[in-house]
Amino acid sequence: MKRNRIAPLILALALFSGVKVAAQIGPDLYLTLSSFFSPDPNAGLTSFPSLLIPMGGLAEGMGMAYTAVAKDSSYFEANPAASSGLADTELAIFHNNWIADTRIEGAVYTIRHKALGFGAGGKWLYLPFTAYDDFGAREGAGYYSEAIAAFNVSYNFLSGYYFNGLALGATGKIAYRAVPAAIAEAAGNSALAVMLDAGALTRFNFLKFYHSREKNFSIGLALKNLGPPALGDPLPTTASLGLAYSPFRPLTFSLDVSKPINLVDPEKSGQFIFGTGFEIRVADFFGLHGGFLLKGGNPRLSIGSSFDIELVKIVVNYTLDLTTQFTPLNRLSIQAAFSLGDLGRAELAKKVDNLYLTGLEAYAAGDVAAAVAAWTEALKLDPGFDPARESLRAAKASLELLKRIEEQQKLQ
Repeated sequence: MKRNRIAPLILALALFSGVKVAAQIGPDLYLTLSSFFSPDPNAGLTSFPSLLIPMGGLAEGMGMAYTAVAKDSSYFEANPAASSGLADTELAIFHNNWIADTRIEGAVYTIRHKALGFGAGGKWLYLPFTAYDDFGAREGAGYYSEAIAAFNVSYNFLSGYYFNGLALGATGKIAYRAVPAAIAEAAGNSALAVMLDAGALTRFNFLKFYHSREKNFSIGLALKNLGPPALGDPLPTTASLGLAYSPFRPLTFSLDVSKPINLVDPEKSGQFIFGTGFEIRVADFFGLHGGFLLKGGNPRLSIGSSFDIELVKIVVNYTLDLTTQFTPLNRLSIQAAFSLGDLGRAELAKKVDNLYLTGLEAYAAGDVAAAVAAWTEALKLDPGFDPARESLRAAKASLELLKRIEEQQKLQ
């Protein structure tokens, strides 16, 4: 009977303590969450906003959480280190219906030779403008536009069979803002800006539940739009850290954390930006992807799909911007990426695999000399093919052992 009386008392005390703790934590948790969704007081203080508007493609579709994914031409706006690891030479064309009559056109060409990657591209944001006088009469028209041209180079160091290497890259950019004379006094004069992006990227296997040469975990770092002010206004410099993980072959998750940096006045740097995304390869020719980007008081939801038609990949995204006024800003973007081949890399990898298997068969049959010859040839074609190097080392040790045994037998 005593236990039955004590148990409700203990339960009441536990509930009271829980309510008290929740009452203390609740306001702090609310303030923390509300700060994420509140407007950034330092937003809009930088020049050339087109640098922050994505052209489209898989990067935008995954909520711009692409610093570590960076597996196609969308890397151009995410991580300049990625060009040295792309599978194919690619030419991509982008179109993005931005807000109201604002449009963004873009193009990227990227190519890789062994561990060295190159890329070139640019984008153009334009908005038609008409000026009227105080009496409603038209007095001028034109386009407000921002054009950006860029060139990228990267190199993948220490690349091998087990370790994908460490890729480092940089992208030099030049931007020009053209303001119609009719609004020059109100909006500021035309301006020219130069800047640099720098990035690092590495891939490795971690908690991998499928068999593939491709590494399933990647880490990326990027520092974008680093340059001097344009007409006194800072550029939208941003530092990003990205992670990407594929636990199973068709599924990829990504996460990016970015920090805007005001180089003119660091105390006016923007709030942290969080992005997350996913991609599911439903079939070899079709994939689905989506993302969420939290940037101050501006949550952004994206969803899209990709279609592979022969040597052309089409990526279509639908993006919903939700501002603090709860006004939806819907837009569509489309990318057409043309695969221009891999410069024989796939065929070379196939030859290396065949030579390696030939060596294994010869070694199993007792023909060590033939195995050594096959593995030596494989390493000539691909010096980073570590399994052939390991097998060659073991085979040479076997030959050395056989030689010593033969010498001992001759002495006896």
